[in-house]
Amino acid sequence: MMSEKKTIIEFKDLVKTYGKGEAKTYALNKVSFSIKKGEFVAIMGASGSGKSTSMNMIGCLDSPTSGQYLFDGINVEKLNRNQMALIRRNYLGFVFQGFNLLGRTSALENVELPLIYRKVPVKQRKMMAFEALKKVGLESVVHHTPAELSGGQQQRVAIARAIVTNPLVLLADEPTGNLDSIKSIETMDLLRKLNEESGITIIMVTHEDEMAKYASRIIYFRDGHIEDSLKKGYK
Repeated sequence: MMSEKKTIIEFKDLVKTYGKGEAKTYALNKVSFSIKKGEFVAIMGASGSGKSTSMNMIGCLDSPTSGQYLFDGINVEKLNRNQMALIRRNYLGFVFQGFNLLGRTSALENVELPLIYRKVPVKQRKMMAFEALKKVGLESVVHHTPAELSGGQQQRVAIARAIVTNPLVLLADEPTGNLDSIKSIETMDLLRKLNEESGITIIMVTHEDEMAKYASRIIYFRDGHIEDSLKKGYK
């Protein structure tokens, strides 16, 4: 019998508030959920529902007001800013709606950036960056700048940059938001392939039902709470 997969993300009665007194608002109100290693989870909800706040917590970009956030067993709320930055650098990969590529540098150089921060030797980081681009099917355009690539290709470069460090978790924030329907499907097919073949845990915020269906599980937020049921995707 196969052992159950390890829990990598866990919220325990997590609360995030902004403001004080009568101006106090709850972005998250006693939210509890867990995500296991190797899952592909979509987070959905209306604007102000708490999905973006949850993503910021998972990405160690913000700290809870109360409750616990465990990342791979570590109590994140007890860490200082430098320690949270180390988690982001060493264990997380980020993909954004806007690609966030450097315009005057090649695809290869863009993918190298996280490795430069890690002080990986030049020869090794170029090899790692090329392998990451190969994983996303862009080995033929490594020397192209973003202006010479389509929107879909630019997002693939961004995904390669996010996975080049072999992160434990890939966080994707509206990864198809700036893409047409065909490029959106190509991007989601790629993310699902990375999840299935590389076993990378993916957590994606999206407002698009068709994109959420690529996930193995969908978590719906409403007014700072998780809705009663966790619905399955159609992976």
